[in-house]
Amino acid sequence: MNIRRRTSVAALTMATVMATLSMSALAQSTYPNKPIRVIVPFAAGSTTDIIARAIADKMGQSLGQTMVIDNRGGASGTIGQTAVATAAPDGYTIMIHSSSHTVSPSTFAKLPFDTLNDFAGITPISSTPNVLVMSPSKNIKTLQELLAAARAKPGSMNFASAGQGSATHLNAEKFKLAAKIEATNIPFKGSAEAVTEVMAGRVDYYFSPIAPVIGQIRNNQLVALAVGSPKRSSELPQVPTTAEAGVPGSEFNFWIGMMAPAKTPRDIINRLNEEVVKALNTPEVKERFASLGADAWTLKPEQFDAYIREEIKSNAVLVKAAGLSPAPQ
Repeated sequence: MNIRRRTSVAALTMATVMATLSMSALAQSTYPNKPIRVIVPFAAGSTTDIIARAIADKMGQSLGQTMVIDNRGGASGTIGQTAVATAAPDGYTIMIHSSSHTVSPSTFAKLPFDTLNDFAGITPISSTPNVLVMSPSKNIKTLQELLAAARAKPGSMNFASAGQGSATHLNAEKFKLAAKIEATNIPFKGSAEAVTEVMAGRVDYYFSPIAPVIGQIRNNQLVALAVGSPKRSSELPQVPTTAEAGVPGSEFNFWIGMMAPAKTPRDIINRLNEEVVKALNTPEVKERFASLGADAWTLKPEQFDAYIREEIKSNAVLVKAAGLSPAPQ
């Protein structure tokens, strides 16, 4: 009797396992069966938005479903993050965000989400340099000239950012600390507004993603002094890095990546990871990334989660060193 009972229990357990596997396989084979919403926590026209649209277009073709870009700009990306953190974890709401994702825990006193536990990493998409730009009207042509002007009148300079705690803000703060200069952050809702103010000369400089300013640089409407990344940009090969221009320790990695709500099924996370990799290898996306000065970059989901955890820690150190006070949410 006991043997028969054990045999029945074993058979039931095996049946349950097989049913679970079958349901998982079915979910993966039928996903997606409706459009996927892609939340971008920045305004249309930003580098994150441009890259999101390039990737989403190719992924949609491969998946056989439309990927709808939903721009939720404002509050340094936290409005969009909140929308994703509270969305159903079914694979039909995902987020394409930037390095700002790992900054918000340190720059806001309280958030309506848990950056570590409310999101599941899918993969980074790109690593994109920021470029330090100024208006030609400032009559500053090199990074050393900028430093000299800042040191001649301490505290007189200001810089634009795409919001308090954004990647553009942190890049500028890291540069300030390494260069030992004083300058005031002027936050805007996005890159378009920041670029306009710098071009007009109302704000001194901006560590901008390359895409929104490459045309103005080529048309001599903006002067590119340096890129904030560890290596030069293929789009601006003549422009030195901030370290090469005399400010070691100022390098900043600006990345863009894809995430989903926590508890999104692992099969779906892995499927989306595979689709991003596939899209990045298409000629159209490669050409688009080259025009943006962006380098394709991917990791496995678990590797991306680990990277995010470590960057949250390192950005907390940077925020503290810069003396930034957490803003209320």
